[in-house]
Parts: sequence; structure tokens; C-alpha cells
Amino acid sequence: MSAITLHNLNTLEPLDQEWVREQLSNYPFIRIDGVTNSRTLGSYPVKITSSEARAEDRFEGRVTRPRQLFRSAEISGITDEGKTQLKELGITKVFDLRSDTEMEKYNTPVPQIEGVEIVRVPVFEKEDYSPEVMARRFQLYASGKTEAFMELYSQILDNGGPAFAEIIKHVRDKPDEGCLFHCTAGKDRTAVIAAILLSLAGVNDDVIASDYELTRIGREPARTLILKRLAKEPIFAENKDAALNMLTSRRETMLAFLDLLRNKYGGAEGYMQKFCSLSAEDVQEIRHNLTADTKSCFLR
Repeated sequence: MSAITLHNLNTLEPLDQEWVREQLSNYPFIRIDGVTNSRTLGSYPVKITSSEARAEDRFEGRVTRPRQLFRSAEISGITDEGKTQLKELGITKVFDLRSDTEMEKYNTPVPQIEGVEIVRVPVFEKEDYSPEVMARRFQLYASGKTEAFMELYSQILDNGGPAFAEIIKHVRDKPDEGCLFHCTAGKDRTAVIAAILLSLAGVNDDVIASDYELTRIGREPARTLILKRLAKEPIFAENKDAALNMLTSRRETMLAFLDLLRNKYGGAEGYMQKFCSLSAEDVQEIRHNLTADTKSCFLR
């Protein structure tokens, strides 16, 4: 059993800082100076059983393609060193899932990074940030309940098709060019598209849930900043536990989401076809591009 599984990531109390630093130095976390919650989605074991998969993909011994997909929290604070690290990872494109509204609210503009294209693909439009909508959204987050997160994640799925399609098409068209996608915290919108891609690739539900759980560690260095931001919202200013629930990323939440994705949206394949306007042939090509043979690639 790993050190992570032995550590209680569901606690609302701060995590041991020495332990967090140790975890952040290990795979799948990566270092991009000035950016938190950054990690690779490469080298996860996959097993493809779909009848739509190419014949050469239907065997164990494949992994998610290394140096292809990366996820993180906002990159607005990236340093010059971080920009160099980003390019050293082979990342040529960054997909920003945030809205103008939240960028203005938190004063987190898009940085300029020579040699890296940053594409704005907001999941939610400006009207989705009305006081009424945000009050309901914060109420759901504050509860910390799995059912509440399923309502929130359904909203992301229902609205995110066009944004997610841009990331997915990058995998289809440029599988050898690394990309990073992020929202503000790298927790919810980022987790949804990460889970869709990993699920399509053939990654086991438990592994996807473990990847989701890592956000509890990845965000810990920004804990004080996050709570300071939340304190400006009445619902969190008056309820400390509600604010702390915003820091959680429980594995049971992701397992419930994967069930939701299958039962309501037809799984990753069905979602991509209906909400991202991709064909069955596109989905097959993307699935193939997401994986690599462990015998012919460097794993990380």
C-alpha cells in the first residue's frame, strides 16, 4: 500500500507539509515554478476492450502516452523558470478553461510564453456567473456531498462540450505535441476532462479516482490563498467547514462521476460524439493516439 493511501486525504485539516513536499517531488507530479497542482497524465496503465479499438491496441502492456497530457491549476503566476520547464516538458499548447469573469475577479490574466500557444476555451459563459447561479454553485460546493458534486459536474459536462472538444481535437491532430489544460484550481473542470480522456484511453476507474484524489495534495501549497479568496464569499466567510470542503477531492466523488458519465452520457465515447461533435471514427483515432506501447516509449 502506498504512502498516499495510508495518509488521510479526506481530512479538512492541513496536511503534513514535509509529507506534501515529498509527494510533490514524485510522479505523477511535475514541477512548473509558479504553478500549483501540476502533474502528468502519462504512463498510466491501460487495457482496451472496446470493439471499436484497433486490433493492435487490444492487449495489456500499453500506457497513456507519456509527455502528451498535463494538468494544473491556473498558470498566471508562472515564473521565467516555470516557462522554461513548461517548454522542456514538450508542451506547445495550453488550454485555459477559465472565464473572463473569474480571471477579472482574482486578477489572474493569461501570461505570455514564447513558443507556447495559449488557447482560451471557457467552460462557462459570463451569464453562468450571475449572483443567483454562483450562490447555488457555492452552496453545492460548500456541502461537500457527493450528490452535490454530481450536480456540479453535470453542469460542467452540459456546458463544456465545445471547450473540451478543442483539447480532444489536439489529441486527434497532434498526438506528439504535449498540451496542458487548466482551470483556476485544476480541480473540477480540469478533473472532468482529465477523467474523460483517461476513461477513453482505457485507464481503470480506481486509477482515475486516485489521480483525482491527488489534487488534495497538489493544492495544499495554495491552501492559504484559496481560503483567503473564499473568505470574501459570504457563505464561506460564515462557515469555515464549508470553505474547507472546497479543498476536498475525494476518490468516491470521482467514482460516482464515472458512473454518471457512463449511465447518463454514454461514457467518454458517447459524450464526445454528442457534446463535442466528434464522429465514431474520430473517437477511435483519439483513443489510439492516447496510448503507447511500453516497449517503445520512455515512460515519463
